[in-house]
Amino acid sequence: MQTPDEERELAEVIDRLTKRFPTASTAEVEGAVNVEYLALQGNPVRDFVPVLVEKQAKKRLKHSHSPSEE
Repeated sequence: MQTPDEERELAEVIDRLTKRFPTASTAEVEGAVNVEYLALQGNPVRDFVPVLVEKQAKKRLKHSHSPSEE
């Protein structure tokens, strides 16, 4: 279950990854984030879930899109 903080942090992850991968659609970025979030759903320690989700979603998106220079 997402906490309000997790929900806000995941929205920020989606925003950052959408900017980093401009050739990826928002739906693709959201999909990558959701896949990685669901993979960690049963994890009892929630503090680092958004960070871990962002790292894994970034790897997933790199396979099909080039990141922009920042």
